[in-house]
Amino acid sequence: MAKRWYVLHTYSGYENKVKTNLENRIESSGLEDLISKIEIPTEVVAEIKDDGKRVEGEKKVFPGYVLVRMEMTDQTWSIVRNTQGVTGFVGCQGKPAPLTREEYNKIMKRTAVDTPKETTTSLKVGQSVHVISGPLKDFDGTVTEIMADAGKVKVTISMFGRETPVELTFDQVAEI
Repeated sequence: MAKRWYVLHTYSGYENKVKTNLENRIESSGLEDLISKIEIPTEVVAEIKDDGKRVEGEKKVFPGYVLVRMEMTDQTWSIVRNTQGVTGFVGCQGKPAPLTREEYNKIMKRTAVDTPKETTTSLKVGQSVHVISGPLKDFDGTVTEIMADAGKVKVTISMFGRETPVELTFDQVAEI
């Protein structure tokens, strides 16, 4: 029987603890040859803080889930299923369903280093902002659109006696 990737459902926030507990149980049971890998899919996200600084951090792609590469036997099922923090396998009618190669690749592609980083910001449409860098430094404006995928914000700035829309990156503006 070949090793396949299975998805475990865990208590949310316990993913790292489940991984550690499972690794310890596998080692103490001598099942390293049957259960070979445990993954918690994460991705790097960037957040713009109130001071305009860009901070990168890791975020779980699927909170409450852990991937395990294992050969499914009664013994391995029992070890994994009875690990503290595991609520069960993802599957149909109580039977664990392995991921297809395509499903696994799709999940892990989100964790790859070269994937575009998601950017989050606390800015809101209609909010007043101060430009802190670039050619429009020291101008104030109002947010009219947020383009999170691009890491940009559209701001209307009053200059030369008229309202002018400009596109700025999240790190070029700060909340007022």
